[in-house]
Amino acid sequence: MGKQNKVMDFFSALGRSLMLPIATLAAAGLLLGLTSALLKPQIQEVLPFLQITGVSYFITAIKTITATVFGMIPVLFSICIAFGLAKEEKEIAAFAGFIGYYVFLLSASLIIGSGFFDFSALKMASILGVADTIEMGAFAGMLTGILTAVLHNKFYNVEFPVAIAFYGGKRFVAIVVIGAMTVLGQVIPFVWVPISSAITSLGNMIASLGHFGVFIFGFLERLLIPTGLHHVLNGIFRTTSVGGVYEGVEGCLNIFLQFFDKVPISELRQYTAFLGQGKMPFMMFGLPAAAYAIYKTSPKAKQPKVKALMIAGVAASIVSGITEPLEFAFMFVAPPLFLFHAVMGGISFGLLSLLNVGIGNTGGGIIDFLIYGVLVPGSNWYIVILVGIVFAIIYYLAFKWYFSSRNLSIDVNEDEVEDTSIQSNGQGASDLATKIIDGLGGFDNIVAVNNCISRLRVDVKDMSLINETLLKSTGSMGIVKPSATHIHVIYGPKVEKVAKQVKEAMKR
Repeated sequence: MGKQNKVMDFFSALGRSLMLPIATLAAAGLLLGLTSALLKPQIQEVLPFLQITGVSYFITAIKTITATVFGMIPVLFSICIAFGLAKEEKEIAAFAGFIGYYVFLLSASLIIGSGFFDFSALKMASILGVADTIEMGAFAGMLTGILTAVLHNKFYNVEFPVAIAFYGGKRFVAIVVIGAMTVLGQVIPFVWVPISSAITSLGNMIASLGHFGVFIFGFLERLLIPTGLHHVLNGIFRTTSVGGVYEGVEGCLNIFLQFFDKVPISELRQYTAFLGQGKMPFMMFGLPAAAYAIYKTSPKAKQPKVKALMIAGVAASIVSGITEPLEFAFMFVAPPLFLFHAVMGGISFGLLSLLNVGIGNTGGGIIDFLIYGVLVPGSNWYIVILVGIVFAIIYYLAFKWYFSSRNLSIDVNEDEVEDTSIQSNGQGASDLATKIIDGLGGFDNIVAVNNCISRLRVDVKDMSLINETLLKSTGSMGIVKPSATHIHVIYGPKVEKVAKQVKEAMKR
């Protein structure tokens, strides 16, 4: 059990660490999609002012800059994973993550260019100014980020004798990372030959499953939501050869964003199958309909508060593609409905792939739908609406039947704290933060506090001290315990503000 908890803690932390670069890529992707659409002849015919030299230059500059971001995925992963997995002195770990990745590339290029061995089977590229080095995509960033974090956690507080004390502690992290990455760079070209072949075979196997493979991906993507591990699954498909290879570019998201304005969308449909299009029917139609069913089946006394909660969840789902506020509202009250939702997620991905829809990026909300669907000729965006209407009907009937037949309603606390309660009490902490800390077992029970897009992620010493009732009274929409020492408290889009207040209170 102890080993299982450690594994779950690690993957939970890894998923959290991947959120920042993934969110950055999603934001850059929106800009890239918008600017690419505005440069298309069809759009410029409708909006002639876009052809003005100054306007065209500005749009082209934004497009070029945002496109460059996607070539930085491995180094972003290395920095953010090192930062996210570090226990203390996180900024030092992030710095070491960049150094480690660069040294790794340079060391690999030296052994490859030495002529001692034949590495012609490897894919090579020029990365961060290092010519003819090994191209491992996001795996290189993940590997160096994880190894850097391990070394950082082990050596960031090491102490040396007075004569060499200057090189101890935080300074020693960079030294040991440089040494380790030099060795890794010398070894990895030999190891990567069979691994890259295995990865390619896995990608080919998934591709050989066709639309059923897409269904499996969509099903797992939703099913892993409670653990937060869906970020890891998405990251693998979006940034490695498991998600496909096109003209040397690996990962379905990389492929789409680098080529969607250069080749017809028909060439990219097999890659968009794993992207945001599969989420659109349930994000924009299914879950909102489920929210309406939950509201309709709630007791009259609860309906005003349920309505407010559902409206907030629907807005997050439709606009930003954040579904957890709605999913966690019913996940624990009606687990079979969450399994139903995961199956419908798989059907959504598989069906849109089968119907030749070609809408990319990662969000799955209405912004992606408009930019990458409606504005892109040949995307077959109208199919999303047709499938979405059917999904809305199915979701509404399923949720209404289940909640009515079992006389269920979601738990909305009478003393639920709204966003406006996040105010300072004049003593350096907010009432909400104090309440959350108490719900987590007090200051002494909290080891570390972090957050992702919608969850407060907390490492604790003793899970038995957690007061779930108190946490729910702070506006939490759900609580998940991935391991015996790690807890997720779901707050939705307002979690950034909540996390900031809790962290400030913890410093007192």
